[in-house]
Amino acid sequence: MAACTRLSRALLVPGATLGGPRLPGLRWLSGSVGPGQAVYDVVVAGGGMVGTAMACALGHNVHFRDKKILLLEAGPHKVLDKLPATYSNRVSSITPGSATLLSSFGAWDHICNMRYKPFRRMQVWDACSEALIIFDKDDLDDMGYIVENDVIMSALSKQLDAVPDQVEVVYRSKVINYTWPGPFFNAETSPWVQITLADGRQLQTKLLIGADGQNSGVRRASGIQNVCWPYDQSAVVATLHLSEPTDNNVAWQRFLPSGPIALLPLSDTLSSLVWSTSHEHAAELVSMEEENFLDAINSAFWSDASHTDFIDSAGSVLQYAFTLLQPTKSSARQLPPSVAKVDPKSRALFPLGMGHAVEYVRPRVALIGDAAHRVHPLAGQGVNMGFGDISSLVHHLSRAAFNGKDLGSLSHLTEYETERQRHNVCLTAAIDLLKRLYSTTLSPVVLLRTWGLQATNAVPPLKEQIMAFASK
Repeated sequence: MAACTRLSRALLVPGATLGGPRLPGLRWLSGSVGPGQAVYDVVVAGGGMVGTAMACALGHNVHFRDKKILLLEAGPHKVLDKLPATYSNRVSSITPGSATLLSSFGAWDHICNMRYKPFRRMQVWDACSEALIIFDKDDLDDMGYIVENDVIMSALSKQLDAVPDQVEVVYRSKVINYTWPGPFFNAETSPWVQITLADGRQLQTKLLIGADGQNSGVRRASGIQNVCWPYDQSAVVATLHLSEPTDNNVAWQRFLPSGPIALLPLSDTLSSLVWSTSHEHAAELVSMEEENFLDAINSAFWSDASHTDFIDSAGSVLQYAFTLLQPTKSSARQLPPSVAKVDPKSRALFPLGMGHAVEYVRPRVALIGDAAHRVHPLAGQGVNMGFGDISSLVHHLSRAAFNGKDLGSLSHLTEYETERQRHNVCLTAAIDLLKRLYSTTLSPVVLLRTWGLQATNAVPPLKEQIMAFASK
């Protein structure tokens, strides 16, 4: 990773007293400000799932009870008074680690009282061979949870409302400028980040957290480089009705030559589709008649048209060898459910890509979530990586607050960066490699990945390590 020149730590604290008009739309907290400006300890830019969870985590943290936190959200305030009868087509696979984070500030209890579906098994297999890998647990613990994004946001909003004195929220806010403090200050300059909103309001913060998505304005304004490229794929999402009720506690994923297709449980009769395929095929899937769409889904999960005798024979030989070396009982292959109906208007698509910020922090700035990294949905890790960022950053900020340190200092921000990049870089690279590895039908590559998948499935300790890493 390229290093960037680090600016010197701010030493001066602005001592001006409150002046100017009260800012409309804000729950006002007194503090040291310039004329018409409020100073916050932390400003979180971006009110999606990751940004809102960050604000919640800080607002409920015991060491931030005397701190002022502001959440800037470009969209309107959405209130989910009652769950709609139909499920949303945008869902997330929440790992146990992410559920623990959400539980730490009470949001998970709201989710449990609304709607979610645990799964206890994952089956991943190749459309070009018989190779598969099955992840499950002997103690039948939940491996993860499928939750609608709207449900997560509703739970987070309720927890924000529980700490109105700690966290202020400005909806429909648009930032037009960030001004960064220079290395030298005097009585007329501020050591804090200055934020100018479109309506003319100006704010200051000791720490700016960018949670404003893959096109992050915070990342761009701070000069942090982003390594990114688009994939030649779009993801098609939809809510599907199964042909018959089942326990539906398995997450299914099959790697097709055109991209992976996943079926994630929502209830005993419903599942969520995430199908990554070429842009042209994705557009065709979204616009085709329902019957043809359902036929395409069932064929994608059941068809053996991409098999070859050579690959099947070579795979069978290795599988037999593993059986002789390890005769213990292994998890049996299951057949995925067939789908019979799609919810009207639930079909949608969005383009896919990869991105990773060269740096996560600079003086008084930290990036989290998609502002720091963007991955292919094939592993269901997108929002979980963001929640992992929150856990790490809150830990380091909480310790800094307890010790009376400057929240925007690099002394602890770089600890967060190091910790998360060690995890995120490896995971991002692995996901990108898997995407590329399964995007070809060349026999040598198919044979290599077939043997690799079989070998991994035959070594329980290796599978446990993969599950442990992905569940953080």
